[in-house]
Amino acid sequence: MNYDSYPEIKPGRKTIKRIYIAVMLFIVGRAIQAAGRMDKTVRKEFQNLKDDFVFALGVHPHGPWMVVGRDTKGRARYLGWNPEGKKIPLKMSIKNVESAILVFTFQESTSVAFARNRFVVDGDLIDALAVVRVLDLVEVYLLPKLIAALAVKRYPKWSELSPVRKHIGRVAIYTRALLGF
Repeated sequence: MNYDSYPEIKPGRKTIKRIYIAVMLFIVGRAIQAAGRMDKTVRKEFQNLKDDFVFALGVHPHGPWMVVGRDTKGRARYLGWNPEGKKIPLKMSIKNVESAILVFTFQESTSVAFARNRFVVDGDLIDALAVVRVLDLVEVYLLPKLIAALAVKRYPKWSELSPVRKHIGRVAIYTRALLGF
């Protein structure tokens, strides 16, 4: 049997799924920056991280990526989509596009995706867990309760006790994410 006569089959790039993931990473990145200014829990998580902390979240092997860091004042700052040339102490990558679709269509929570070994973490695990907590809080602000309850491990109790905090925070985070400040 001659194995050289069979052509190598390369998988497709899944362009539509990659575009969807890129848009979601852009929105989540800007929302993390906005939530860092509006929500005291997100702000506290970022203030507890190292001064030069930067993390990248993306899809392995070819992206897309989201890069978020901590500025000199301890606030979250969205740094764009390109991790090249940046010193990134924490790089979290989802193993493939299909796993990323499960996470970003909220069929599977970030915590469950971690448990099912869909993430590769290159960096400090404690920092990665802080980032997951921030992602969960941002998802609670961005999504309706029905979907957010599927997307996070535990829906926070403050959102049920204080609808004013949740709704005003949601509007402020949407506005800041869209305007970029």
